[in-house]
Amino acid sequence: MKAVHFGAGNIGRGFVGLLLHQAGYEVVFADVADALISQLAAADSYDVHEVGETPTVRRVDNFRALNSGTEEADVVAEITTADIVTTAVGPHILKFVAPVIARGIAARAAGHVPLQVMACENAINATDILRESIAAAWDDAAGPLESAAVFANTAVDRIVPNHEAGQGLDVTVETFYEWVIDRTPFGGTGPVIPGATFVDNLEPYIERKLFTVNTGHASAAYFGFEAGLEKISDAMADQDVAADVRAVLDETKQLLVSKHGFSQDEQEAYVQKILHRFTNPHLPDSVNRVGRAPLRKLGRHERFIGPAAELAERGIVPEALLGAIASALRFNDPADAEAVELAGIIAASSAEEATVTITGLLPDHPLFAAVCGLVEERKAEA
Repeated sequence: MKAVHFGAGNIGRGFVGLLLHQAGYEVVFADVADALISQLAAADSYDVHEVGETPTVRRVDNFRALNSGTEEADVVAEITTADIVTTAVGPHILKFVAPVIARGIAARAAGHVPLQVMACENAINATDILRESIAAAWDDAAGPLESAAVFANTAVDRIVPNHEAGQGLDVTVETFYEWVIDRTPFGGTGPVIPGATFVDNLEPYIERKLFTVNTGHASAAYFGFEAGLEKISDAMADQDVAADVRAVLDETKQLLVSKHGFSQDEQEAYVQKILHRFTNPHLPDSVNRVGRAPLRKLGRHERFIGPAAELAERGIVPEALLGAIASALRFNDPADAEAVELAGIIAASSAEEATVTITGLLPDHPLFAAVCGLVEERKAEA
């Protein structure tokens, strides 16, 4: 069995690539980072260090590596004989890898079993986004795309901190992980990946992860940044920050229980598990890394505005989430391009215009006035 995986970064090597390796796949990593690909191509193996209460080291071998920029034809050739294609490149990069994947699918031999494609990104229905880009690049002469590939959405969760100098190809990750895959597109012939969980309805799991893990993690980062703290674990050790994060997750828990039918006890246990993960002192994760790209994180269907808007639509004022949004608006790391862009939008526009641009909320939405007020406050502070 062979898997072509786009994205040879820490998530690619330490999560998706690891699980595919453990499932028995030969993994072909594809990436445009030339130095990284050269290292991988020259290596026989690398180690994944799982840190936490039950630490262990897992060795990954039986892989190859290709530069998808300079060796595109070779990547296409690998896809023609692959069983699975996965990605961990970031949602905004999917449109750039899609044409290569489309060429690979089109070049597969007639009668070959459909290629199984899964985007493993921190975004809702990322595989749908990838499929749309593949369809836009598809050559109709190759026949129907639906007959040549199966696209399944996934929800992925594993904290992987910044790569430390001198670590080489080895990756440090937390012991916890979750890879939930929608089984319905496969029609009973899905891949066998022992570390993954297959479900019939993915949406509750996607939103539970996004509105608990991502919302909580980013909240800890922004509250911690304002408190002058360096690491996420330091932020969660601060009583005030921890209380603010807990309040945010109480609000998202209320939404998830109401919307998706999770029981109160089930969601509370999930929240407790997530909060415990954030306190892991073995993960040297900084508030700046977790907080980076605040413009994306403040998007309409992202981790803050998404749940806050739905609560507002239900007549509930999301006070804790509004506090997190205010902290995100004040994230002013000069090394982060999006933080600089965010500050520029706030400075150059009226509060109303900036709110629409940043959050995608329209003036008639019940959350708009509250968020607009936070933007106005941020303008006054600048």
